[in-house]
Amino acid sequence: MDKKATLKYGDTSYEMPIVQGSYEERGVDIRSLRKDTGLITLDSGFMNTGATTSDITFINGEEGILLYRGYPIEQLAEHSTFVETAYLLIYGDLPTETELAAFSRSLTYHSMLHEDMRHFFDGYPWQAHPMAILSSMVCSLSAYYPDSLEPDIHNHEHIARLMSKLRTIAAFSYQKMQGRPVVYPRNELKYCANFLHMMFSHPAEPTYEPDPELVRALNTLLILHADHEQNCSTSTVRLVGSSQASLYAAISAGICALWGPLHGGANQAVIEMLEEIRDEGGDCSTFIRQVKDRQRRLMGFGHRVYKNFDPRATILKTYADRLLKHLAIEDPLFDIAQELEEVALSDPFFIERNLYPNVDFYSGILYRVMGIPTKMFTVMFALGRIPGWIAHWREMMEDPDVRIGRPRQIYTGATKRDYVPVNDRG
Repeated sequence: MDKKATLKYGDTSYEMPIVQGSYEERGVDIRSLRKDTGLITLDSGFMNTGATTSDITFINGEEGILLYRGYPIEQLAEHSTFVETAYLLIYGDLPTETELAAFSRSLTYHSMLHEDMRHFFDGYPWQAHPMAILSSMVCSLSAYYPDSLEPDIHNHEHIARLMSKLRTIAAFSYQKMQGRPVVYPRNELKYCANFLHMMFSHPAEPTYEPDPELVRALNTLLILHADHEQNCSTSTVRLVGSSQASLYAAISAGICALWGPLHGGANQAVIEMLEEIRDEGGDCSTFIRQVKDRQRRLMGFGHRVYKNFDPRATILKTYADRLLKHLAIEDPLFDIAQELEEVALSDPFFIERNLYPNVDFYSGILYRVMGIPTKMFTVMFALGRIPGWIAHWREMMEDPDVRIGRPRQIYTGATKRDYVPVNDRG
């Protein structure tokens, strides 16, 4: 664009170019700001700062639109599989039949862990949080594949290896938590079915076969979590990757960032909130009144990006209802969630503040119905987000203008002081 923004500072004016995106979203390019003016911007939480341009994901928070590489999330959730969507995010286009088959074979080929790594699980205490295991095991992969220490976006083996082994590590960490022996993958099963097999097969269930409806639901959940542009964990992957750290190190850092309750741990907080309401008699109106009086927190509502509705929440609500009917299960938490949503969305307090259910509100219920314990929810989020992290890592590494991430700061501490020996200090 030829348009520019003008900054007036003192007696001078500084012109900055405008960068325009595919949907006419605009940003002011301030990359030369400090060099030309001596000024920097201050934006805590990066609420108004674009760290990069990207071809991967588009979000329109006002309209509730989410696109992966241009494809609406609703279409992918209904028609695609997680593996196909992962290929789309990582490589830019939906795969041909041949490309999809080759990618799937590669995921199957790399599903096993080195036997030495399997013994690592014996060293973790039984009560270890599975996210602690996941992040450290992923970082440990770089020790077994030393060629990864030289970042190479064309080494597709590392991509398939990471996607496949993350699933195996996640399932093994669950079996460790249950005090059961690990279950090895089966080559004849597809990605999501294989994960369910490794999660729920055990000596008492040696003939476990994944229910196709559970497989479909898991595919949908992982697709909906696959990417969400420059969130905390994705930005962490980019920041660590900008130092030329290995793909495994960058993804391990992203897992740690996702672990926080304000990010990937939010659906666990939703389940705990719904359980509290249930245990207190299931009175949603009273709970909502307490939220408005700032006595309680309403988890799973609102989003920094979405100001109308979160399209992922709409899809998951439908799937939760469908899966409960298929399994002939009555879940009081789902009933409470629906009532809570109805009460909140009819209240001007929440409408005026653009507080609508987000993806975390119903995802925990779906995982719960599938038999996945609350402690594993964030691990499931990481399993879904892995292709988005890889896609952003590749995009950054392909960028000829990429620089190591190094934010500035405004120093507000003490000015220069002279050292005083300890005996002379008051």
